[in-house]
Amino acid sequence: MTVLYSQRGAMHPVTRRMRAYFAPVNRATTTPSIFDAAQSGNFELDSPPQPWIDSGWITNFERTAGTAIEAVRSGARGTAQQQFRAKAQASVGFDFREWGKLQMAISSGSQHINLLAEQSNASPAASGGAAILAVATSAGSTASELSIGLGAVNGFNAGDLVAVDVDYAQETGYVGAGIPGAFVKNAADVLFDPNYVRRVTFNIGRVAAKTQSTLQLAQPLLAGVPASNASVQKVIGFVDREGGSFFQEWSGLFVADSETGARVYYYYPRLQPASAAQEKGADIAGAFDGWSLRTKLIALPTKDAIDNEQVLCYRSYVPAQTAAVY
Repeated sequence: MTVLYSQRGAMHPVTRRMRAYFAPVNRATTTPSIFDAAQSGNFELDSPPQPWIDSGWITNFERTAGTAIEAVRSGARGTAQQQFRAKAQASVGFDFREWGKLQMAISSGSQHINLLAEQSNASPAASGGAAILAVATSAGSTASELSIGLGAVNGFNAGDLVAVDVDYAQETGYVGAGIPGAFVKNAADVLFDPNYVRRVTFNIGRVAAKTQSTLQLAQPLLAGVPASNASVQKVIGFVDREGGSFFQEWSGLFVADSETGARVYYYYPRLQPASAAQEKGADIAGAFDGWSLRTKLIALPTKDAIDNEQVLCYRSYVPAQTAAVY
């Protein structure tokens, strides 16, 4: 007699931690970045394919399905005759274990601001004062190397963070190369700050080295080759603010990589913040605390191309090669 249980190995996903990845949403068309689980064999966790950005390990992952299922009832006893979904709702919460621009922006919920290096006589300002003049990029710049000319490179050193984007020209709507960093409702609100786009842009790089006329970046810029009218400014750090009217929106992918060879993917086409910025400390040893960014996001709907169904989240399971089917 065959013992079926012996054939059911590798069916229990056992993971240590979750990995989180994010990709931009086209805000003008609400078009998300696509994750195709059928092509997940090409998804390298340490070097994900474009446009996905690795945001590192996360903990305390918890997803909530708030979709209500109700019934149509009839008869003397109110017997259920058929079911329907009264509302569609889903959210996800977790702790970022690493701090960086992406992690802070997603957990903050509103604009995420680059602290531009300031002029020596700049008046103090909570979101950054008068910035050092930007340096224009020139022809020949790439996503990994910025051509700024002889002499201009002396204002930068290896290890510096830089923002690369265009001057603010009193436009309204979404601003920021590649990934919107803010939405300008009224140009007068920005008070003629030509550096505003670089203050909110996600087009950030770190200088790894420099030549006589170029800055060589450690990683390619997220928006690719800079625009012909882009400029560069040094960034000291980042700041976010509780409040504000802008909502971040990203496609999110959460990966549970099993020790048995399987993978579980949670793909949210559209995520926006569901809570304000918060963080918490966890004891590590003695007087040391580890600070994590607590994040809660709500899923917005998109339509699946194969049948036009409204979808909030996709859960995919890619079993190990030795696993039983069911």
